[in-house]
Amino acid sequence: MVDILIVEDDKNTRKLLDTILSNHGYHTITATNGEEALEILDHNHVDLIVLDIMMPVMDGYELTRVLRDSGSQLPMLMLSAKQNVADIKQGFVVGIDDYLTKPFDFEELLLRIKALLRRSKIVAENKLVVGSITLDYSSYSIITPDGTETLPQKEFLLLFKLLSYPERVFTRMQLMDEIWGMDAESDEHTVNVHINRLRARFQDTPDFEIVTVRGLGYKAVRRDEK
Repeated sequence: MVDILIVEDDKNTRKLLDTILSNHGYHTITATNGEEALEILDHNHVDLIVLDIMMPVMDGYELTRVLRDSGSQLPMLMLSAKQNVADIKQGFVVGIDDYLTKPFDFEELLLRIKALLRRSKIVAENKLVVGSITLDYSSYSIITPDGTETLPQKEFLLLFKLLSYPERVFTRMQLMDEIWGMDAESDEHTVNVHINRLRARFQDTPDFEIVTVRGLGYKAVRRDEK
């Protein structure tokens, strides 16, 4: 059973999350602030954290920072009524994996949790299998029936990111921030160049394609899941 820690100071929201996740087969533990969450993590196994931003004692930003600074790779989904870009960006800067604004759709919440758990499993194993292709994160290698090829680091990381979240649209800025870093001197055109290289490299693969979503960015479509 998957153990999910819910960190939320609002009693009604905490109870709602607890009910939704419990009804869908997850084992839940609840905390009302970041300090209480850290105490729980010291004595309990947790597979994923769903947390609010604004909480007393220790807020969601600080909790995330403390966990990431300690080396924790626990997947973290942040929920908040804050919707401006600066607040969302701050969440990703401190180390959250995904962000959902309140009020949230129950189905979207569950889908995002499943995606994060899947991603966590991929990271733990350092490999991602897509049809007949295996991406080996430890060596930036692509293993196909025809052999093994090592990709340039940025190309590999970009492909791994897109294929880890099939059908999810990533903006060029999101990809730029994650793969190249927020302080990189390159611009979003760099993402376009690397996407084109990947398309040329894998133009004959039957397992996936990288699709441009006009006005937004890119997504990967895994044909092995159709």
